[in-house]
Amino acid sequence: MNTEKQISGLCKLSLYIRKFLETKLENFNENDEAFSALLRKSEIENSWFTLENQKFALKQWAELLTEENLKQWLSNYQTSKTSKKVGLILAGNIPMVGFHDVMSVVLSNHIPLIKLSSKDRHLLPFLLKKWNEFSEGNVQYELVERLDDFDAVIATGSNNTARYLEYYFKNHLSIIRKNRTSVAVLKGDETEAELQLLAEDIFRYFGLGCRNVTRIFIPEDFKIDAIFENFLNFKEVINHNKYANNYEYNRAVYLLNQVKFWDNNFVMLKEDDDLFSPLSVINFSRYSKVEEVRKFIEENEENIQTIVAKSELGLNSIPLGAAQNPGLDTYADNVDTMRFLEVI
Repeated sequence: MNTEKQISGLCKLSLYIRKFLETKLENFNENDEAFSALLRKSEIENSWFTLENQKFALKQWAELLTEENLKQWLSNYQTSKTSKKVGLILAGNIPMVGFHDVMSVVLSNHIPLIKLSSKDRHLLPFLLKKWNEFSEGNVQYELVERLDDFDAVIATGSNNTARYLEYYFKNHLSIIRKNRTSVAVLKGDETEAELQLLAEDIFRYFGLGCRNVTRIFIPEDFKIDAIFENFLNFKEVINHNKYANNYEYNRAVYLLNQVKFWDNNFVMLKEDDDLFSPLSVINFSRYSKVEEVRKFIEENEENIQTIVAKSELGLNSIPLGAAQNPGLDTYADNVDTMRFLEVI
């Protein structure tokens, strides 16, 4: 396979996506209509995949897939001289979540055997077909219902599923990913604009991604109202039926059990040391010294995907609002997929 043509194809795919996102409905051509119909079909089959969130994911990828970004990323790795078959069991919690794995396998000169998630069956095959067209047929892949005859596997699932996958693939080279989530640490002097960026880290994709913040650390004297006031840009989430069902259910449980919580009619804040929180609930805790937070992060490192905070806190964090904008060299579970693909 020709890596240069694959890179060129990704750049053309980026331009194709950008053009589609920028074109008004009344100016759609036949290709635009087909792309739009595909997005609507995805939303009908999986209501979490709203048009807004699918287009957000597409926009992020279109911005990433530049020749400069791709070549800089790939310059850190050796392309395999022998093509192997790599089984991919993809997640479907957020749109296009498996695209990075597929792209990594292809650009490593391997052949991905792709088992799609039932929740995300349309967008990825469509984009792979376009990538192959733009690459003059140099993108080789297979869509499969089950994995057979493979040399390595990369699989993503829940913690329970991961235990099964680890046993099933115990005799194969593998990366098995589990549940992860993200945390935010507030310094206390965040502006309203910065807190609004935090809302993006929490509510984008309804909080279903591993990079979504489910736990916030706040200084002891920080006022909860400041958080709620700056979350209002996402108040429309309550109009989503599945999200509303989660909100109503969790609220009823807390009321029934007389659990203390803060509520603004579309999300609840609960003082809780747990890292993971139910959908529509954000756990928070107060801290007096950053060392307390650092200790928690170290103890829960294997369950934390990313940390959102100001750099002054010294927590190896990313800026507020950046959780859903990972780079090409940002890997799920912090395991370098490309390095794994070098040695299979």
